[in-house]
Amino acid sequence: MAVDRDQVLRSAAALLTRTPTATMDEVARAAGISRATLHRHFAGRDALVRALESLGVAECEAALDRARLDDGPAGDALRRLVREIEPAAGLLAFLYGENQLWEDGGDEPWARLDTRIATVFVRGQQSGEFRIDLSPAWLTEALYGLVASCAWATQAGRVAPKDFTHMVVELLLGGALRREEP
Repeated sequence: MAVDRDQVLRSAAALLTRTPTATMDEVARAAGISRATLHRHFAGRDALVRALESLGVAECEAALDRARLDDGPAGDALRRLVREIEPAAGLLAFLYGENQLWEDGGDEPWARLDTRIATVFVRGQQSGEFRIDLSPAWLTEALYGLVASCAWATQAGRVAPKDFTHMVVELLLGGALRREEP
């Protein structure tokens, strides 16, 4: 029987978002395959994490495309982005904590995403919608952090899944909106 690599990755992602320290044996069990079969597809945890990174980047890029970041006010674009990225939030939360992805300058795929997201913040700053004293790079990092934190809180039952977009966007925009001077 042929193994569906995408199904294995999605099973691994689902397990690792709940249990980041899961062993390769546990990943194989979650995917319904033997450890030997898992190792034929992924030589070890590093290879599995790198494949999950590719999946995460692809899902983020698709979410960015679906969010139509150039349409309408920047705040609306950000709301659409968070809503579109929510299905991948658990995987992103796992990847966010994987230090090996950031070692040796391996962040090129993420740099592409950062640039696309930062453009929304630049547009919002240029239109006067967002504060100008917070850099677009920082706002992008804050967005990643809030998405990861809300994913963890949702998985732990501290945040209702239906509130995900509202919680992330309102906290981020509450600190990013430009305030009128008295």
